[in-house]
Amino acid sequence: MVSYTQNELLSITDFTKSISKILGNLKEHSLEKVGILKNNKLEAVVISTQEYERLKEIEELMNNIEHKEIYEIVQSRINTSKSDYVSLNDMAKKFNIDTNSL
Repeated sequence: MVSYTQNELLSITDFTKSISKILGNLKEHSLEKVGILKNNKLEAVVISTQEYERLKEIEELMNNIEHKEIYEIVQSRINTSKSDYVSLNDMAKKFNIDTNSL
């Protein structure tokens, strides 16, 4: 859960009144983020463009890592000898699964 300092939470009314100042503070890094409240409920978070781009890069790296892991699993299975395969029926028997009920 992300925590916010008191100066990082603003009502939507206060946010719209001082948006220029807030954007300046985000750009200058005197604020990391601003949570916008509507009816005392957090509705949105505003961050700098630089922070947004950094988060998108991290997201892309994480996706690439996941794709690499999937690729490696597929490659290892391609190299598995057919004699090492386990049939569906044998696996079902091992775990007491009735394949007719599937």
